[in-house]
Amino acid sequence: MAQPYRLIFPEITSSAAVFNASHSGYGLPDDFIRQSVLSVSELRSSEDAFVDQLISDAPDFGAPLLAANFSRAYVDVNRAATELDGALIEGVPRQKSNPRVAAGLGVLPRIVADSKIIQRGKISRAEADLRLQECYFPYHAALESLIKQQKQRFGLCLLFDFHSMPQAALKTVQQKQGRMPDIVLGDRFGLSCDRWLTDSVEQVFTRAGFVVARNAPFAGGYVTRYYGRPKKGIQAIQIEINRSLYMDEKRLLPLPEFEKFQKQISDCVNAMARLGPVALEFAAE
Repeated sequence: MAQPYRLIFPEITSSAAVFNASHSGYGLPDDFIRQSVLSVSELRSSEDAFVDQLISDAPDFGAPLLAANFSRAYVDVNRAATELDGALIEGVPRQKSNPRVAAGLGVLPRIVADSKIIQRGKISRAEADLRLQECYFPYHAALESLIKQQKQRFGLCLLFDFHSMPQAALKTVQQKQGRMPDIVLGDRFGLSCDRWLTDSVEQVFTRAGFVVARNAPFAGGYVTRYYGRPKKGIQAIQIEINRSLYMDEKRLLPLPEFEKFQKQISDCVNAMARLGPVALEFAAE
């Protein structure tokens, strides 16, 4: 596979933030498509389509942007590398104690949206390891490097992990003012970032007119859990956007009002990039 990610730096890094879009990629190797029993559109059904575009202005606001080029159906970097599915990979024991892996949602997924099986039979352990070497480890190496650079430069790093969620996932969520949430913030119930950051991000989206919920139905995945170390100066928060606001979920196409919505999100990204010690080094000069 070609370069597994896109990493875009600002001309001048003036923000302590890192913007991450690990599920917006759509690259699928030809042999993977041939082995699958699903169509390409079905394989892309779990994808956070267009999220990378929604936050693409982050470098203009002084913060780096990292985005995956590969599909989540191929490798899911929002899982631990050890979350291997014995029902998919030869020679791997079943992980009955891990509900995500048991359901087919390990680091190498066995299913996509609506629990559709990706392929019949198993893949070899060698193929599984190759996928991790091609995509998973390079992506996390890039993310770790960004976090380290920001922490060295500013004394802390604010990791904004952007995703999208199907509208159907919000049916059981408590409504606010008669509306489903537009945005769900996941901070692992206060473990992946300090309260001030969650409060600040909620204010940013609320002022932009969005309905915001916290930690339900999504409290944050592997990225926020693994990297979020508030006491060590690494604040990580997951941000889920309701897909129905900007795209046709069935056809994976942007809605006519996509550009307007993108501008709304871009304004929020700008505000988030200003959180924390923004441009302190430059202001002192």
